[in-house]
Amino acid sequence: MKLLRVLAFLIVFPAPAMAQDLGDPVDLPEAVETEFEEEGLVGGEVVDELAMQDLSIAIARFATDRDVETPANSNGTAALGNELSRIVFNNLKNNGLFKPAGPDALPKPTYGQITAPNWPSWENRGADMLVHGYVRARPDGRLTVGCYLYDVTIQDELARAGWVVPPRDWRRAAHKCADLVYSTLTGESPFLDSRIAYIAETGPKDNRTKRLAIMDSDGANHRFITTGRSTALTPRYSPDYRKLLYLSYVDGNPRIYIYDIGTGRQTLVTQSTNPTFAPRWSPDGKWILYSMAVSGNTDIYRVSADGGPSIRLTNTPGIDIGGSYSPDGSRIVFESDRSGSQQIYVMDSDGSDQKRLSFFGGRAATPEWSPRGDQIAFTHIAGNFRIAVMSPSGGKLTHLTNSWQDEAPTWAPNGRIIQFFRTARNSGTTALWQVDLTGRNERKLPTPVDASDPAWGPILP
Repeated sequence: MKLLRVLAFLIVFPAPAMAQDLGDPVDLPEAVETEFEEEGLVGGEVVDELAMQDLSIAIARFATDRDVETPANSNGTAALGNELSRIVFNNLKNNGLFKPAGPDALPKPTYGQITAPNWPSWENRGADMLVHGYVRARPDGRLTVGCYLYDVTIQDELARAGWVVPPRDWRRAAHKCADLVYSTLTGESPFLDSRIAYIAETGPKDNRTKRLAIMDSDGANHRFITTGRSTALTPRYSPDYRKLLYLSYVDGNPRIYIYDIGTGRQTLVTQSTNPTFAPRWSPDGKWILYSMAVSGNTDIYRVSADGGPSIRLTNTPGIDIGGSYSPDGSRIVFESDRSGSQQIYVMDSDGSDQKRLSFFGGRAATPEWSPRGDQIAFTHIAGNFRIAVMSPSGGKLTHLTNSWQDEAPTWAPNGRIIQFFRTARNSGTTALWQVDLTGRNERKLPTPVDASDPAWGPILP
């Protein structure tokens, strides 16, 4: 399907705000212009959570210039404005940093008040911050959505942005608005307008059907990618978000595929009769790591994303598995039992200079490097299975969860939140969960069936 052309224009009313065409989240636009700078958190600091929770953030219903029917909501743009504000509210509430007030309990601003807030009304409600927005139907059928963040105390605008979206993408505009608020108040990079891939599991435990599925970061817009006729495992998004890498077992033989999200085309990278595990992208998207067992020994290999011969990177007795590149592509973290039990190791990208990182007791598995490069998430097995993080040098061990069986961590694109899957002790059911780096904010993500092997994609263009 042809990629959509991206347009940017100046919103004339309300007050000027640069709007960006989000295009189609499946086909993906070729470029997107943004109005504001996104600042990453310097030095791997963690946001002052208590300070954020002290902020009273009011998220008012998004207004509209005229209430007209739209394919996004048959009840009209006024009802759509309410849905947009609810998504912004839920996005900010669910990340655990904020305690916002939602639109259903707040006054409904008029369209003219979006850029001229009724300051006394919000001051009397004790609001420190105010989120206003609007939605307008365009003659071409698309929607214009604007988002404004105000500081009520100083009665001034802190940030604004606008987006032009086809009706089916209206939820993306709400995620973008929540990202704008999140980034402005925390100084961190956005993450809400992103997607998650995972393995959807159904059927009896001894004969599971495992399908590849994708959804928005909040669980909406769920979609099954594969039919389940062959088992799918361990998906990962490409660095440019356009493709999904995953492992498939067809007739008992493992194959590594790349699935193009926009076109639906599937490309075979490599196949073998040997057991194969955990394919992973390099940061530049040119290489794929995977593990393969040959004659009882499992090593890590590298192959071009275009296919071709594989290069073996490890060559020690035992099981080496689960490679994950550092963000700059210079190093690879992986697990190995060469010391007698599963532990975390690191090596240069060419396989040289292999060193053990984990020396804190128990076993350690499924490591994944943070997008910031400052931490490595992994599964710590010492009695229970717990999600933990450590520094790239192996220090500063921190446990983030304390359940019976939590495993397979994957990072949000901003490196502050980790997703994993949890197995229930009694029923054996599996579900996706999220936890932030404080370890205090856990949240279960809704999925229509059991879920495992999550992979968080990069921020959408």
